[in-house]
Amino acid sequence: MRNDGRRADQLRPLEIVPDFLEQPHGCALIAQGKTRVLCTASIEEGVPRWMAGRGVGWVTAEYSMLPAAGGQRSQREASAGKQKGRTVEIQRLIGRAVRAVVDFDALGERTVWLDCDVLQADGGTRCAAISGAYVAAQRALDRFGLAKAVREPVGAVSVGVVDGEVLLDLDYSEDSTAEVDLNVVMTAAGRFVEIQATAERETFDLEQLAALLELAEAGISRIWAAQRAAAEVARG
Repeated sequence: MRNDGRRADQLRPLEIVPDFLEQPHGCALIAQGKTRVLCTASIEEGVPRWMAGRGVGWVTAEYSMLPAAGGQRSQREASAGKQKGRTVEIQRLIGRAVRAVVDFDALGERTVWLDCDVLQADGGTRCAAISGAYVAAQRALDRFGLAKAVREPVGAVSVGVVDGEVLLDLDYSEDSTAEVDLNVVMTAAGRFVEIQATAERETFDLEQLAALLELAEAGISRIWAAQRAAAEVARG
């Protein structure tokens, strides 16, 4: 039995609240266990200079954590004058994940900005940010009559091996002691966008990797369902 009483193949309680804020073009608050991430999407006319004149759009992301998101206050990265490598890695991952399901031709020469701010962290923040950012992007594109620019849902979840057991959706206590840790990003067509797999304390074999990916796919399918439900609520 896990610390929170979940089964090995069970997600933490998941809730996606669309349109949590009124001002952004698109917005979603995602709560996954104790992790909370506020995701907003803004659409701007124009694209980066290196893409101009091609008639296609672009999607990019920024990611940050509130100073006390993890409990003990940390210094804001802005006060240090530069982003940490982990932050840059995560926001690039979020951008890649959402770009995988966007039709850039249908988007036209517009840029979708995704801003993901971690309000509270208890593991899985990058995965929650991806799942929430998709909903925020979908809401923004709907508002601009560009719903066709999104081909399908994309979601992400963590899996790992903890004390020799394959587990879905690790919280911080599990993630920090995992022998093997994976972050998996998939589209609703069953295609992988990214697999970040790390042997933290023990190496793993193909059989374990297959079990981890199978568990991740089952978990992400439930996230897709939550994303669809959030879209239906938002559209009334």
